[in-house]
Amino acid sequence: MKRSGSAVWSGGLKDGKGNISTDSGAMDNVQYGFNTRFEQGPGTNPEELIGAAHAGCFTMALSGKLAEAGMTAKELRTTATVTLDKVDGDYTITEVHLNLVAHIPGASQEAFEAAALKAKEGCPVSKLLNAHITLDARLEN
Repeated sequence: MKRSGSAVWSGGLKDGKGNISTDSGAMDNVQYGFNTRFEQGPGTNPEELIGAAHAGCFTMALSGKLAEAGMTAKELRTTATVTLDKVDGDYTITEVHLNLVAHIPGASQEAFEAAALKAKEGCPVSKLLNAHITLDARLEN
């Protein structure tokens, strides 16, 4: 299986503008630029997209790990916060923090935490990122 995304850029770093699209059409020419990445402009940025991808991947992986343990979630809500820092003069994604709130009827804290940890470590996006990945997982019943 292969999936594709694309970007088009015109101009310099600070005055240029770009658009990001996905082959599925879920995103079609969504604006991005210096202002959307380092300031608060309209549009998206690579870190936000990585965060959405990581949140989606982890949450789906967790659903599978819960099923393996005999649990089914009523709801899983994950936010992935991606940190972009300057390291040795270059911008680097240094950390991703996953914040999960789960509603899983009948789940024990121990079984929930074990499934969440397995999902964090096994999610393909987690494996891809060379960053420190942390997780706060809260079970609400």
